[in-house]
Amino acid sequence: MDGLQRHCRDCAARSPHKASLVEARATRPRAQLPEGHKLCTCCGEAKPPSEYHRKASASDGLHARCKACRAIEGRAGHLKRKYGITEVERDRMIADQGGLCCLCLRAPAVHVDHCHKTGRVRGVLCFNCNTGLGLLKDSPDRILRAAEYLEGTRGSQHS
Repeated sequence: MDGLQRHCRDCAARSPHKASLVEARATRPRAQLPEGHKLCTCCGEAKPPSEYHRKASASDGLHARCKACRAIEGRAGHLKRKYGITEVERDRMIADQGGLCCLCLRAPAVHVDHCHKTGRVRGVLCFNCNTGLGLLKDSPDRILRAAEYLEGTRGSQHS
């Protein structure tokens, strides 16, 4: 393919397909929107312009989906891009852990933990446990030394 359309712009504008699309759009029943509101193409709710991100290329200057819908889509995309999992898979992992961090067994599990070398997802942790592993560079040796230190079997035995 050369990346060009089959028809020139003039011919494409006169095509029967284009005419039927324009006619369908014109005869489509419009929802009664409150003055100054826009219909989100995702959730179908009428919302004021403040609930939409700006988009210079759009005819009205606003995105088609509201901020809330775009945020949900963004979180799902982040999980897929960064960890290769879906929200359903993450939620299943949290349920399998009883909803709690699999290290401290106290706080809610909210942060996906993964191996920085292989990218393999290990579980879902609370903020503090996830940060702790990161600060210890995911090193089993450092973690064991920290455990020995806390037990008082390593270094000086000050109270």
